[in-house]
Amino acid sequence: MILVWLIVIPAAGGLLSWLTQRVSPAWPKYVAFTAMAADLIVAACLAAFRPGATEFMVPWIPQFGIDFYLACDGLSLVLVLLTAFLGLMAVASAWTEIRDRTGFFYFNLLLTLSGITGVFLALDLFLFYFFWEVMLIPMYFIIALWGHENRVYASYKFFLFTQASGLLMFVAILALYFLHGQNTGHYTFNYTQLLGTRLSPAAAMLIMLGFLIAFAVKLPSIPFHSWLPDAHTEAPTAGSVILAGLLLKTGAYGILRFVLPLFATAVHHFAPVAMALGVASILYGALQAFGQRDLKRMIAYTSVSHMGFVLLGAFAWNRLALYGVVMQILCHGISTGALFILVGGLQERLHTRDIDLMGGLWAAMPRMGGAMMLFAMASLGLPGLGNFIGEFLVLLGVFEVSPVLAVLASLGFITACVYSVWIVQRTIQGPNAQEWKSPDLCGRETAVMAAMSVLILWLGLYPRPVFTAVAPYVENLRAPVVVSQALRGESP
Repeated sequence: MILVWLIVIPAAGGLLSWLTQRVSPAWPKYVAFTAMAADLIVAACLAAFRPGATEFMVPWIPQFGIDFYLACDGLSLVLVLLTAFLGLMAVASAWTEIRDRTGFFYFNLLLTLSGITGVFLALDLFLFYFFWEVMLIPMYFIIALWGHENRVYASYKFFLFTQASGLLMFVAILALYFLHGQNTGHYTFNYTQLLGTRLSPAAAMLIMLGFLIAFAVKLPSIPFHSWLPDAHTEAPTAGSVILAGLLLKTGAYGILRFVLPLFATAVHHFAPVAMALGVASILYGALQAFGQRDLKRMIAYTSVSHMGFVLLGAFAWNRLALYGVVMQILCHGISTGALFILVGGLQERLHTRDIDLMGGLWAAMPRMGGAMMLFAMASLGLPGLGNFIGEFLVLLGVFEVSPVLAVLASLGFITACVYSVWIVQRTIQGPNAQEWKSPDLCGRETAVMAAMSVLILWLGLYPRPVFTAVAPYVENLRAPVVVSQALRGESP
């Protein structure tokens, strides 16, 4: 039942936030913060007292083989903890930015978080698709109603990309459902029963691509990435935190949870293409980041680059790479979420995101400058911070499979160093040409940055608890020989 509470608490908190707006405009944010704090406590208790796999299943629509089936293993657990933590940080980041229709804003924000939590816990494919849709609709409203100048265009683009790819995934789910039923006489959406479904090579490839395209859009990977910079640029700060820190991670989770285990043979044949797309995303996102003058848009393109390591490592499909993928998912969510919170704070103070108008901010805002430097260094993969662990393990794993792709992907480290240092130099160092004299981080913002700083340092210095939690999943999933054979053009 604890798994149900992880989903219900944010949803109920969001509804209560909306209702309490009639009492006072200040109440919604307090209710939302309390709800996400409670959700984080429940998730932490689950991690502390029930470290093994936890399940909850009741029949939902038994005539069609649909169950309300939730399960939490180590992979789901670390992502649920990330969702609750970043959800709390997102609520805190919207504290002074959102002044219009605050109750409805927090309702949409917490409903999105509830849907994301459901995605990480659902092991019935129909239920998984239900939560997949639940998290998209409120995010559309967050961008469209509280975004910046081009918010309508960005929200439409976000909705069209994600909805079209989601429908493609739903067709793939139905195809798997019917083919499994024809083979066994038992029609079900239960993930554990669908594992090992016998499929023809053509059917397996087509269904796998239906899933993979939906997850690649959300990841995002080129050529499905173009919605991301617009959505990030126009979304309010809390929306950007949820987009970068969590919505992108649902695509990575989908690849790990569904694509690799359900379609092993098709993955074997498609691995070279997927890994090439991962490398292309790493290099393309990094190069595009150099050409941006909008600080928020620049960070958005770095997400395309960093999430390329996830696609590359997942399809490398060996022990080191899979551990690296999980670490990259967690650490990218924290570091990029923190950068978006800092950019939102700068925009509130300076009323601009133009890098050319910044400079010399360290003298005026030393705490903000220090936080900006820390998370920029995390983004470039500085040893001692969590991102380094993730990307380095991915590269080690990929090197076992394809040294050429590993060398090309390692160029992402070099480009990340350049654009991260460039961000620091152009924003917080150099001359203060505009003579900015803005206030530094307030107590609330300092607490948010402190919490995120401690977490990224802890993951960089002591990642063992994460590896221990996901070890059963990784050890059961990895198949290094298969991918190595595929890259050499051999049959499994």
